[in-house]
Amino acid sequence: MTAPTGDEAFGSTLVAAQNGAAWAFTSLWNEYAPAVAAFLRARGSREADDFTSEVFLAVFDSISTFRGGQAEFRSFVFSIAYRRLVDELRMRARRGTHDEWSPETDARRSPSAEDEAHSRLGEERALSLLDILPPDQRDVMVLRIVADLTVEQVAAVLGKREGAVKALQRRALENLRKKVAPTRTPTKPSRDSGS
Repeated sequence: MTAPTGDEAFGSTLVAAQNGAAWAFTSLWNEYAPAVAAFLRARGSREADDFTSEVFLAVFDSISTFRGGQAEFRSFVFSIAYRRLVDELRMRARRGTHDEWSPETDARRSPSAEDEAHSRLGEERALSLLDILPPDQRDVMVLRIVADLTVEQVAAVLGKREGAVKALQRRALENLRKKVAPTRTPTKPSRDSGS
């Protein structure tokens, strides 16, 4: 007997979840929630963990009507996540934002050298690079990189044609290349080279 493939394992998990098996809901949560939370954070959600929970409440609420394989399920999950994010951003735009004061985030505070180094590394740097992109390009790149969706899936989530998604991705990559390309100064021939 051979071990089930990824699609077969997903299919059995999906059927179990559609029949109300708690272990199947846990399995789907463990598989997809980290990517959803990362997507929401990367796109500026202030309550990424809370919204991730809301996304999965909506997913699990409508899972009995879902039809498709693993790729379609991933698109289904991120479509719901994207709609929740848009709702959050609209609500923040209408109400404005209110941040509680904390000494760690006070802009008047001078960061230590260690804080400065941490803020310039890793994920923060990548997210800050994505933040320079126009919103459409940023959405495409976050869904492609963080959510690991295909061009087809991104098109479905954003309600755009695949060609438009490819064009946005190409423009985003060009913008990022320009931003991170090192500036080169022409080198002068040395006098010792005999030229």
